[in-house]
Amino acid sequence: MQTSSCISSSLPLPIINHSGFREMEHEDHFAKNQKYDCLLFDLDDTLYPLSSGLANAILINLKAYMVEKLGIEPSKTDDLCNLLYKNYGTTLSGLRAIGYEFDYDEYHSFIHGRLPYENLKPDPVLRNMLKSLPYRKLIFTNADKVHALKTLNILGLEDCFEGIICFETLNPINKSCVTDDEDDIEFAGSTSATKPTTSNRTRNSQIFDIISHFAQENPSGNLPKTPVVCKPSEKAIELALNIANINPHKTLFFEDSVRNIQAGKRLGLDTVLVGTSQKVQGADYLLESIHNLPEAVPDLWEADVKSEVVYTENLAKETTVTA
Repeated sequence: MQTSSCISSSLPLPIINHSGFREMEHEDHFAKNQKYDCLLFDLDDTLYPLSSGLANAILINLKAYMVEKLGIEPSKTDDLCNLLYKNYGTTLSGLRAIGYEFDYDEYHSFIHGRLPYENLKPDPVLRNMLKSLPYRKLIFTNADKVHALKTLNILGLEDCFEGIICFETLNPINKSCVTDDEDDIEFAGSTSATKPTTSNRTRNSQIFDIISHFAQENPSGNLPKTPVVCKPSEKAIELALNIANINPHKTLFFEDSVRNIQAGKRLGLDTVLVGTSQKVQGADYLLESIHNLPEAVPDLWEADVKSEVVYTENLAKETTVTA
């Protein structure tokens, strides 16, 4: 099946598609002794503060979606959100794993369509800081492309990045099941994985009761797999790095999530945990705010870099993804 790619000339900032940089000419001129050649940034609660209230609004919208669209009892939404996030990385990923069927675009529209974006303001200080960094700079978010583009536009950062690796990048089709040719995805709480069988691939109306599962004194057995690829799965990070032609050993990874930081560290990325000054395993640098970057990592500006990264117009060329 052929589907249109996320990359289009109508977008102010290109969304990196599943086929990566095949249609792009990328030239970079870095000193050989430079420690990094790429800066990889999470978006939400990393490029703007948690105090903006968007994260809390997302949680409220998630619970409303569960009740209004999926028919889940309101009394179960707190436990369900916690368990799905813990074991699958995102609530969306977990809902799909336990058997709920829904359209991804509709889901994202519901969750992000009601956010208090008015709480975000243009950030000229961050913009100037990013513009002064002579490295490849990309966004890597679990969010959808519409939310990512809107947020960057409001912050005034839409032209500070080479492109966006988003939900659509790692999930190019609206998959309904885990397929046999995919690598196994393991998350916290799951036991050794096995390839999906026909019965669990076609369980459209069968919902796995994850709340009852973990209510047992000694939960046993495999958790159902998710068809969704997202952080903190190491597979998701590896896929993002491959699609964007990123060398993990020459990349600095910015995140507000400890789990995502630790997954990135296991894959060879140097890491910056944003939003805290408390040292955690896997974090090479700590920033209470992204604005503290010059003080925390001054070497980024002291590197012997004499040329800028050049992106050609081919970056916005329309392509297709065959899947």
